[in-house]
Amino acid sequence: MKLILDTADIRKIERYLEYLPVYGVTTNPSIIKKSNPNSFETSMKNIKSLLSKEQSLHIQTVSSDFNAIIREAEYIIDKIGNDTYIKVPVTIEGLKAIKYLKDNSFNVTATAIYNEIQAQLAIGYNVDFLAPYVNRMLNLDTDPFRIISRINSTIVRENKSTEILGASFKNITQVLNAYHAGANYLTVGVDVVDKFLDDKNINYAVEAFASDWKEYYGNQTFDF
Repeated sequence: MKLILDTADIRKIERYLEYLPVYGVTTNPSIIKKSNPNSFETSMKNIKSLLSKEQSLHIQTVSSDFNAIIREAEYIIDKIGNDTYIKVPVTIEGLKAIKYLKDNSFNVTATAIYNEIQAQLAIGYNVDFLAPYVNRMLNLDTDPFRIISRINSTIVRENKSTEILGASFKNITQVLNAYHAGANYLTVGVDVVDKFLDDKNINYAVEAFASDWKEYYGNQTFDF
């Protein structure tokens, strides 16, 4: 399971990088709004400064027409770096932009995927990542895990390099189900990430071990 952080909160990112196997960070306009940055450019540069060359940064375009999407993609690459992944929603104009960007060697993450046909079309342009919205599909009575499995079958059968980046999660079960369905990468928001190790049973076990040690050895610790 390759975890990506779905947040622009610099403090949260710093904290998670201390103990989680993080493969990158994704953002979108709504996520950036939540972090309340003074400057979009500065915020993205600060996030990128925390990441290694092996960790990816995904930044979403805002506009809905082809020419504006391309201008925004070029701005992002110019200001943040050409290794940045450009997130583009899979719409008619979005697919036009995705084709152009891939033809011109941009890294592209196809996003806002609510159904299989969007994903299949994006795969046709060899996008680097595609992001199916798991919880939002569930809210529409669509089975996201079946769709992820079918998308994965296409990628394997056609020997594509596209990676599935599961997105839009409300709980850990959704994350794990998406992974087992075929989403090797999962971008997860802070509300869910904070629950990963928030289990009273874990804390109880750790406290019990410490209590047993103290009962037998007192305050003595290992002799280093």
